[in-house]
Amino acid sequence: MQNSSEPDWPALIRPEIRAIETSGIVEVFDYGRNKQGLIPLWVGEGDLPTPGFIAEAAKASIDRGETFYTYQAGVPELRAAISAYMSAHYGAGLGPERFFVTIGGMHALDIAVKMTVGPGEEALVLAPAWPNFAGALACNGGRAVFVELEATPAWRLDPARLEAAVTPRTRAILFNSPANPTGYVASRAEIEATLAIARRHGLWIIADEIYGRLVYGGARAPSFHDIMTADDKILFVQTLSKNWAMTGWRIGWLEAPAALGPVIENLIQYSTSGVPVPTQRAATVAITQGEPFLAGAVARLKQCRDIMTEGLAATGRVELAAPEGAFYLFPRILGHDDSRELAFRLIDEAGIGAAPGFAFGPGGEGRLRLCFARAPEQMREATRRLSAWLAR
Repeated sequence: MQNSSEPDWPALIRPEIRAIETSGIVEVFDYGRNKQGLIPLWVGEGDLPTPGFIAEAAKASIDRGETFYTYQAGVPELRAAISAYMSAHYGAGLGPERFFVTIGGMHALDIAVKMTVGPGEEALVLAPAWPNFAGALACNGGRAVFVELEATPAWRLDPARLEAAVTPRTRAILFNSPANPTGYVASRAEIEATLAIARRHGLWIIADEIYGRLVYGGARAPSFHDIMTADDKILFVQTLSKNWAMTGWRIGWLEAPAALGPVIENLIQYSTSGVPVPTQRAATVAITQGEPFLAGAVARLKQCRDIMTEGLAATGRVELAAPEGAFYLFPRILGHDDSRELAFRLIDEAGIGAAPGFAFGPGGEGRLRLCFARAPEQMREATRRLSAWLAR
């Protein structure tokens, strides 16, 4: 290659893509990732590796030579397993033709956005919110309009505020419950009110219910499945990452009306050309044999939630509500309004890696997201370190 001055490469790509913001979590993560002795609570995953019985299914698939192109919608066995799982937990009648296997929940979200929100159009997003919601919209030319939840201190939705945010450009509501980062679990009444708004205004609902089984009261969170009818415009985003410790496998699914199947399969074809079969075999085993693992994981999460919630509340230096679902605490740290600065200081001074609240949009500044999906003894140590730092 000849030596020459480097062009301004970013200036040569589409400006709307260049303008997509980097997640505020990444900067902090990159700063502290190699710090010795740090307890990492910043990323949305636990410390448990994928269970052996799941990994063995993938290994066996590779040994059988299942390394070729496959069905765009997913192998029939996995789609049938998802159908049986969803029907068991969310109600009968959810046939396999409704489920489309994707490269993780993020791929499912991207497809859902592509189908519903176009360039210059908007989607309502409950905030504080996972940054990837706004990112998925921006990558497709859309825009997130944030609707803040009310912290009382428990998080609640004001349906009137949600409806007031609807404009002629609104095409969808991105509804995440149980929610990242707040742990908010929408009540049945809040879900009913949201669906009523969507019906009145002809909007799609993109329902991210990936933490639906990770709740600390009852078998699962309320769902749009409980109240929807066949003609409701609802797409469901799901993943195997959280329930079965499979974040690195990158496999999830999109649930949609079966009539959209050809469109969704096209979008899969032209983005990833399908999910590797060994990964799908692992997912099938996770869904069909993974209930004991999931039950143990939820019990462990509840223990860790209580350790950190009670420990931080005892300091008198935070405002927080025990999360009803998911595996995050999202406390307001009294006396610290700059969450970015606070996150950097905690890395250096307390050995704690936390996600800064500003990264989660409106309502997030002055807070930290702390993932408690780790061993109880590590959560005790993290709570001790953070409590000692707050007491200085």
